[in-house]
Amino acid sequence: MILDAQHPLSSGLTADSRLIQAYQGVRPDVTPVWFMRQAGRSLPEYRELRVGTRMLDVCLDPELASEISLQPVRRHNVDAGIFFSDIVVPLKLVGVDVAIVAGKGPVLGKAVRTSADVDELTALDPAILDEALAPIRDAVSRAVSQLGSTPLIGFAGAPFTLAAYLVEGGPSKDHIHARTLMHAEPKAWARLMAWTADVTGRFLRAQVLAGASAAQLFDSWAGALSLADYAASVAPASAAAIAHVRDLTYSVNNVQGNVPIVHFGVGTGELLKEMHNIGADVVGVDYRVPLDEANRRLGGAVPVQGNVDPALLAAPWPVLEAHVRDVLERGRSAPSHVLNLGHGVPPDTDPDVLTRLVSLVHDVSAAE
Repeated sequence: MILDAQHPLSSGLTADSRLIQAYQGVRPDVTPVWFMRQAGRSLPEYRELRVGTRMLDVCLDPELASEISLQPVRRHNVDAGIFFSDIVVPLKLVGVDVAIVAGKGPVLGKAVRTSADVDELTALDPAILDEALAPIRDAVSRAVSQLGSTPLIGFAGAPFTLAAYLVEGGPSKDHIHARTLMHAEPKAWARLMAWTADVTGRFLRAQVLAGASAAQLFDSWAGALSLADYAASVAPASAAAIAHVRDLTYSVNNVQGNVPIVHFGVGTGELLKEMHNIGADVVGVDYRVPLDEANRRLGGAVPVQGNVDPALLAAPWPVLEAHVRDVLERGRSAPSHVLNLGHGVPPDTDPDVLTRLVSLVHDVSAAE
């Protein structure tokens, strides 16, 4: 499907941006940089806006969600916005009893532990999202209208991460119930993964159609899996999720391109090749694996994103600067590199440090 002529990629607004070039494997004049969780708790303007609100209510308020998405772009001069939402939003909209509890995270009204539980859950039709996602489309459109040539990245949780929350009933350290269901009830597990893939894929597609110029699939909990389990029981569902975006193309000056897709996971150093093989264009790397080693594991032909250690954001500036320079140097081994964190911005991060880090990345890479 060809994107509408008014889409920022089709109109040429973002197609030649540093971010999109890097995502397409072309090394731009300056290394682009943005931060996972850049929109949120580290910004005083965000905390002020959130007073008296609940997380999911904010995510479903187009005016608030778009404004929060824009805040870090204004403040930090990053090369992309990331849409402010939460991976459980499509679960909420499809009819799942889920709430985000402060200090804990997503909590489900009922854990999905048996084949009968899976049948009950999957009776909820993901097709209702085509209408229910209207607030998300509105929020993306509002943000994009203000960003101009700065791309907005859409995002969604990978099927396994959503399934892990559903089966555990909330956050978990080892996701043992999800891993047990995977092996004890493989048919039920397959139904669950197909359903989460459809739900999260529709969420991602809605954002791109509304104006996002790239898409990122987050698999926060895939690091709990063995390579064999990931390849056999998870990767096919992740491929199905991004298939909702994989067919979207655009044309600028008679040159056709695809909407770039990034795949990121936490603790997934052993899974990088499989994560690329689902059909992703770019692989996000967490802070545990150096980028030159990640590039080697990926065969030297895949754009990478990452991987500044978030813990060093609170270190003395000379320590952080040396680390960032090292990340940039290691990133040069790959075809292209988008600098990011190896996970999200910690909530107590000094925003001025992030602004200074962006300037450092731009200055250092421009001088190379």
